[in-house]
Amino acid sequence: MSATAASSTAAARTPAARVEIYTTPWCGYCARAKALLARKGVAFEEIDVELGGPRKAEMIKRAGGRSTVPQIFIDGRHIGGSDDLHALEAKGGLDPLLRYA
Repeated sequence: MSATAASSTAAARTPAARVEIYTTPWCGYCARAKALLARKGVAFEEIDVELGGPRKAEMIKRAGGRSTVPQIFIDGRHIGGSDDLHALEAKGGLDPLLRYA
């Protein structure tokens, strides 16, 4: 497949889901999760919780008490962390959640 064809295919498969990822700048697992999303062409809202505060408290509440980063949500559904996101991708469950158009 040519680079142009690959670009056209990627452009034709734009995810419609809202993806949120709570992160810190120094987190390797956060970088790994963001890299997977980027490879799939997924736009996401990154929420930096390094300094704690209300956004960190919001993350912990939404994630059912989990306080580690990243915490990833797709259309409001808690996916978990980087390992959870990669496991979902490995079993073919990520694309359906992303709702490719």
